[in-house]
Amino acid sequence: MVAVTTRRVVAALAGPGIGAAREVYVSVPEDALRVAALVEISAAAAALARTIVKLRRLDPELVAPHVADGTDLRAVLGRGRWLPTMTRHVPAPARGSVDLAAIRAAAVVGAVSRRRSGRGAAGQRSLSPVAREAG
Repeated sequence: MVAVTTRRVVAALAGPGIGAAREVYVSVPEDALRVAALVEISAAAAALARTIVKLRRLDPELVAPHVADGTDLRAVLGRGRWLPTMTRHVPAPARGSVDLAAIRAAAVVGAVSRRRSGRGAAGQRSLSPVAREAG
């Protein structure tokens, strides 16, 4: 049940970016420029995602339940790759504004509830069997 709620939040957060990418896709008449612009958009977004994972030492497995396609997650984080055959329809995002205050409040509540063990990054399991038994 949590994954459904967080996927809606992720969809709301991604909506403006997806809308901008779709606008480039449908409005730029020159194919080479359209593809170049979409590559720049996706490269910037992927670099920002990799930066967060690296700096925060975030386990990608914690992100996986929140994305629609795990193949994209692995490709973005550099542990997989996109293939020319990996094309799909990207639906238009839902219209409306994103309530960032509500999202931040939900994120804080979720972060607090995950920090039970007091060891390691929030939500990440310890590699030590002793720590797992104790936690």
